[in-house]
Parts: sequence; C-alpha cells; structure tokens
Amino acid sequence: MTTEEKPTAEAQIGTDSGQLLVDGHESTLSGSMDDMLAEALQRIRLVAGIQRKDILASIQQPSGHQLLLIHPDGNVEEQPAETADDSPASPSPTEHDASATQTTAKTPGIAQHARHSFLSNHQAEEPAKQGWRGTLTRMGLRMAPSTQERAERTDVFRVSQHWPGPRTIVIANGKGGAGKTPTVALLSAVFARYGGGPVLAWDANQTRGTLGWRTEQGPHDKTSLDLLPQVTRLLGTSSQSADLDHYVHHQTDDRYDVLRSQPLALASDQRIGPKDIDGIWQVAAKYYRLVFVDTGNDESDLAWQRVIDHADQLVVATTTRDDHAEAGALLLEALRNRDQHSATLADGAVAIINQADPRAAAEEISRIHDGFADLTRAAVTIPWDSAMVDGWLKWGTLHAATQRAWLTAGSAVAEGL
Repeated sequence: MTTEEKPTAEAQIGTDSGQLLVDGHESTLSGSMDDMLAEALQRIRLVAGIQRKDILASIQQPSGHQLLLIHPDGNVEEQPAETADDSPASPSPTEHDASATQTTAKTPGIAQHARHSFLSNHQAEEPAKQGWRGTLTRMGLRMAPSTQERAERTDVFRVSQHWPGPRTIVIANGKGGAGKTPTVALLSAVFARYGGGPVLAWDANQTRGTLGWRTEQGPHDKTSLDLLPQVTRLLGTSSQSADLDHYVHHQTDDRYDVLRSQPLALASDQRIGPKDIDGIWQVAAKYYRLVFVDTGNDESDLAWQRVIDHADQLVVATTTRDDHAEAGALLLEALRNRDQHSATLADGAVAIINQADPRAAAEEISRIHDGFADLTRAAVTIPWDSAMVDGWLKWGTLHAATQRAWLTAGSAVAEGL
C-alpha cells in the first residue's frame, strides 16, 4: 500500500482546544496541548489497531507540523515533512563512509602493538523530553530528540564541566549601563545551576557597583572592603570555606555567591589598588572554581587593569545601543594593543548583546550582533525581558526564551575555558 493509499487522520491542536478527524469521525480535543496530542494519538492508535492498517496522521500544532505513521501494533514512525524540526537522519551502521576509512598496512617483521579497544565509548542517547516527541516518549514510545533539543543538551553539557584549577571570567565595557551587572549575575546562575558550585560573582567596581543591589543579600551587610583585612587569614591553612560566609552573600535559588562592593560610599572612600585585587583574587581562586568579575567603567584604573591580568576569559557586555556597542569595540581594540595576554583575551572574547529596547527592529539587533561576530570569537544576543530591567536578577523570573539565550551565552563562554 503506498503512502497515498493509507488511511489518514488529521489533528488540529491549538493553545485552548483542538479537533481530530479520523476514520470519518470528527471529535473535539481539550486540556493542555500535551494532553490533546496524547488523546489524539491514542484514538488514532485505537483505529489503526481495529482496522489493522497503517494510518498517516497529520498533526498541526502552534510549534509546527508533523507527519506520523501510526502502525496497527501502536508503534509510531516519523515521516518527512517540510516544516518538521527533524534532524538529519544518522547514517545506518551498515553504510560505509570511504572518507572516514583508515587502512593500516602491516610491515613484515615489525610487531603491531596498537589495537582497537574491546570497550565501547558509545553513549546511548536519551529519548526526547521536549515537545511532541517528549509527549510520545511519555506515552511509552521512545522518540529521538529534535535538533533543537540536541543543541540544548550540548550547551548544558558544556556549562556543566569542571575544569582543572579555577577560572576567572571578566565582564567589561567602559560605558556605564551596558549590561555588565546582569551579565555577571545571569552567567553565574547558568554555571552554578548546571555545573554546581562553588561559583562567585565579584563586584570589583570602585564607583558605586550595583551587583549587590541586583542580588539577594545574606544575613549581613559585608562587602569586599570587609574581606580585605582578612585575606592573610583566609589564605592560611586553618581557614575553611565556611569562613567566607561572613563576607559573601549566597543566592539561595541560583546557587552562587556574591562578593559586593560598597555602592553607598564615595569612590575615594573605597579605593583599592592592584595589590588589593591580587589578594581578593587569591582568596576567590582558593575557594571557588569559577569567578565572574563585574568591572567598573574606568579602563585607566590600575585595579581595573589588574583584574584583566587575572582573566582567563573576557566577556564584552553591551546593549543594542550604538554608544554601548562602540565602547565595547574600542575596549577590544585597546586590549589588542596593551600586551600579549590582553590581546589573547580580546581575540577569544565573547560578546553578549542585551536587547535594550523592546521595540528595537530586528535589523538593528542583527547589525550590532554581526558587528561583534566579526570582532570576537562568539556573539550571542539576549532578547529583551522585563525581569532584567529592575530588581533582583533571578533565573526563575526570566522567560523561557531568555533562559535559553543565556544558556547559549554560557556555552560560548565555556568553550573558552
């Protein structure tokens, strides 16, 4: 029986209701979209079993269109569809790829010591958990994940890694309001949530740094100024990680710590120098695997420059405003001319572009993104989200699309560690 001769079924699933047409009978679907999809497939499977025929089901959802072949035994098989989000089919194990073949010729009289291991490094892929594929998996039908779900899993894997030795990620832009503080907080949340602690967000801004205002306060009001006199003690052999709780503020939901600056004091009252930066960094590197540093706006400040000296990865934070983007580009140019370490940071930098205006035109966002893609190793755009405008920066308050974008940004950062 050809595909055209197979009995067909059609399911139209919306956000609030749906319709199913199968075997000449039309019925209404209700509940969540997942519930409606599960109900439609159950009915189609029932008809296929009764008629002992394959049924070609057309499923239309807000997320797209799928064609599924429902067999009488209840199994479901994906069919090609122009709008389906299927990933390219993997080659069959029996297919031979000549370009990947390696031929080893044995030389007479020379022992061949190398051999292939009998142990397989093959990792079985988990079935789909998202979308309609995830719905089918929960119904007991093992479905492969979509291209989008595979990409998300790759990003999660990258940010979940633990690297040997501490890593310092510096977020910089010489222009105020360019999005440095949200970038520090939300990158810290990404790596702490997926990779586990300990992760520190350090506000090294000498001119009214606001990371403390945008994050949860612990049961004290201590800042980096309070930690400085304790550096020698904290670096001693008798000091423990819990001793830091007197000076850092734990983010209970997002699982990272914050070392605040003192935004209520004048810069002249909290001026720190390169040696102070060294001391704080040594403490941070002793107790934390990842340190994200929120920097000030004065690139001529010796303390700012010392932070750069300790960086393993540079992140240029900017918004879609032209002046913020230009300041970020000028920073990259200045670092490339400073010294070899700074030039290496600039060449491997990641640009994170926060959409500043909810009404910004797509072409304007693309212009800033594409400009930084030419200047840096990677550029990621974060969509506008009201949860990032004011108040505490918390992962759980972000829209799903915003969380996905920050995960992509974290993955790009992780590739440089």
